[in-house]
Amino acid sequence: MSLVQPPAGEPEVYLDWNATTPPLPAVVDAMARAASEAWGNPASVHAAGRRARGLVEDAREAVALLAGADPRDVVLTGGGTEANNLALAGAPGLAGSRLEHPSVTRVLESRAALGVPVRFLRVGDTGRVEPEEVARALSELPRGSVVALSAVNHETGVVQPVAEVASVIRAAGARLHVDAVQAAGRLAPERWRGGDTLALSAHKLRGPKGIGALVLAPGTRITPVLLGGSQERGLRPGTVDPVAAAGFGVAARRAVDGPARYERLATLRDHLERALGDRVRPNGAASPRAPHVSNVSFHGVAGDELVAALDLEGVRVSSGSACSAGTSEPSPVILAMLGAERARSAVRVSLGEDTTMEEIIRLLRAIDVVLARLSTRTSST
Repeated sequence: MSLVQPPAGEPEVYLDWNATTPPLPAVVDAMARAASEAWGNPASVHAAGRRARGLVEDAREAVALLAGADPRDVVLTGGGTEANNLALAGAPGLAGSRLEHPSVTRVLESRAALGVPVRFLRVGDTGRVEPEEVARALSELPRGSVVALSAVNHETGVVQPVAEVASVIRAAGARLHVDAVQAAGRLAPERWRGGDTLALSAHKLRGPKGIGALVLAPGTRITPVLLGGSQERGLRPGTVDPVAAAGFGVAARRAVDGPARYERLATLRDHLERALGDRVRPNGAASPRAPHVSNVSFHGVAGDELVAALDLEGVRVSSGSACSAGTSEPSPVILAMLGAERARSAVRVSLGEDTTMEEIIRLLRAIDVVLARLSTRTSST
């Protein structure tokens, strides 16, 4: 996050909730208590270990409740990236699109380089993965292959047809991995459950960074990425942090009724896009979208330049995935959907449950100021 302070007398406007969410006060409190009272190794059998283990198991139960699973099928990980990597490891074949998070697309690329059969799914300007395209790709892959699908795209907010794709995949004898990092706690569970494996991340739920989960359907077998101890049934060796687990548990339990809090954000998102008018071209708006995400391409303005200028006005948005930040490349998601020009000028605004209409108005005013400044600078050069 930028160290730049907002203009004097005005609070920061944070509209980058898809990158990370502000931790809940209850999460911070739970972690502080755990750090002082339950800092032991959860694998130890003595009292200090048992106290730590209790927090880990409480988090596992909370995640299971959110995912509609049995706690025994929840593997705690270091975050969503590790959960995605773990779900895809050891598959005889892989399929996914360029719309996926880098923690999926980079795995597909690396496995392809090793000779594993990999198919990148074709996508159109809707930003939606079509079940027919999944069926085509699976016809070219061995049985038991894994298809990766984000329930909600991290950049456009497009909601993918998880249930339809799952039917196609099972008919082909394949397995579905759902990246639900951007969906859990924001959409009704029937729109993102149903995979053979499911990735979650605590810091997208107003929990701490550094912890996530891979949820397995009963009987699903996966190949460990790391080798070591017997923690997490040997599927994810290494000491689980009870402090992070304490925060994850609080956040996951609260996320169960999160969709009701997110529903109202569609009104704010739609107001923003109407107010921007013909200055922008919305990306993914022709498909069903999560209520809190707007991705738009501005005419004649580079997205990263606009993001930096808005930061100086105290408004925090993004020009792509936080995991791709710092690169000079345009958004690979918008590039796959709509081409390089739209990708270079794309800006993502992601709202959260605390976002207000006043903050949307602040954003619109800041955009007016910034576009006028950039226009003046361009005309004088």
